[in-house]
Amino acid sequence: MSVTNRILIIGAGPVGLVAANLLVDEGLAVTLIEASADLPRDLRASTFHPPTLDMLERFGVTDSMIAQGLICPTWQFRDRNEGAVATFELARLGEETRHPYRLQCEQWRLGEMLHARLMRHPLATLHFGCKALGARQNGSGVEVELLDSDGVKQTLSGAFVIGSDGIGSVVRKAMGAEFEGQTIPEIFLTISTTFDFSSAIPDIANISYISDPEEWFVLIRTASVWRALFPVDSSLTDQEVTAPDRIERLLQGAVARPEPYEVRHRTAYRVHERVASRYVSGRMLIAGDAAHVNNPLGGMGLNGGIHDAFNLAEKLTAVMRGAPLDSLGAYERQRRKVALDVVQQTTLRNRAMLNTREPAARADYYADLRRTVADPQAHKAYLMRTSMIQSLRDVASIP
Repeated sequence: MSVTNRILIIGAGPVGLVAANLLVDEGLAVTLIEASADLPRDLRASTFHPPTLDMLERFGVTDSMIAQGLICPTWQFRDRNEGAVATFELARLGEETRHPYRLQCEQWRLGEMLHARLMRHPLATLHFGCKALGARQNGSGVEVELLDSDGVKQTLSGAFVIGSDGIGSVVRKAMGAEFEGQTIPEIFLTISTTFDFSSAIPDIANISYISDPEEWFVLIRTASVWRALFPVDSSLTDQEVTAPDRIERLLQGAVARPEPYEVRHRTAYRVHERVASRYVSGRMLIAGDAAHVNNPLGGMGLNGGIHDAFNLAEKLTAVMRGAPLDSLGAYERQRRKVALDVVQQTTLRNRAMLNTREPAARADYYADLRRTVADPQAHKAYLMRTSMIQSLRDVASIP
């Protein structure tokens, strides 16, 4: 097949893999480029929202994800001292989705299933262990310069390039897009432990955000472990952040117990709230973390990126079949608005609710949450927004 009909995708995370599968299913040739020698097993993201599970059904992977994951019918906002403030019941979304719950399933599990599916497709070509050095375009196509694991450079040509290559995106830089926003003034430390927090806190939901003016944290249960997230002083080194004594202190602060905690995994990372100034530049496109990054409070980064991929693949397929090139602008207008107005604002508000120190502001947050949960219409509307169903419907009105 001519390179003029091939789409290059940089980055084999969930967003790149979803986009690649969607495009080959439409009969379009795809070349997927990944810097890692093997499929990345990123342990950060694990929350899948209801509409995302609905979308992924088309690949035949949702049932397997459910079998490997943990269904969470509720999620909770708690105060470290007072206990449960508000419990949100996702069953209220039963008329809006086939999956009225959050699913906790590590994103690499989805990645492996989508990768296997892509490997079987004759229109897919995969280049692992190849680092993208740069991208450029002309009037009729794009070129991506690669460096393989042997240190050999090569250039691939195609009709379009999609950058799903994360926060340091080569494609975003080649587009000249700004990455506007801020860096959160904490390091986020995630810890996986075998301790069952529900044995010590019987009324805790599998997904719980615990507010505290001194040291908030998040507890999320998966099929095999509980994951705890704590904010840590950004002046510390990664080694200091992940030191065993610090981890033990944080976990003991969450639930004190006579035995030390068994820790399976620990990761420290800096968190950004940024949205690219553009998602489209001619034949260059970005999606997922290459286009927007945010804190993980609400599980919107991974889901938003997958929603990007579905939106982009639909519009790019239409262009490949003869629609005007500038019709790709609708992808940018729709998904950038979601990133700014929904994802970023929701995650920032979640962080504010968790760490606000002013007593009156905390009381106002709590009162608002309690009113929302008590009102059936407000409860459902809140779930429609935080589960990202509403944003998918709203973009349909953006030309």
